[in-house]
Amino acid sequence: MATKVYKALADPTRRKILQLLRERDMNAGELAEHFDFSKPTLSRHFSVLQEADLIQGTREGNFVIYRLNVTVLEETMMAMMEMFGLEPGGNLDEK
Repeated sequence: MATKVYKALADPTRRKILQLLRERDMNAGELAEHFDFSKPTLSRHFSVLQEADLIQGTREGNFVIYRLNVTVLEETMMAMMEMFGLEPGGNLDEK
């Protein structure tokens, strides 16, 4: 699971999608307005994020509404902080 999450977070486009979904849930068309990619390219990004369980898609009529799975994102960030010996809210310059 962690490998899929790190792979998903490694791409700047996918990080931008997560930032947008942090603001509010959106459908694919709303997300596409922020990028100059083809729909199949964005669809692949959505798939990678869903495989990592970072986002969830729910069909509502003709649309799929995407929402951020905050729990997985928080768990990943906490694991990374532990890996590097960082404290939440700590200063990176302290050592």
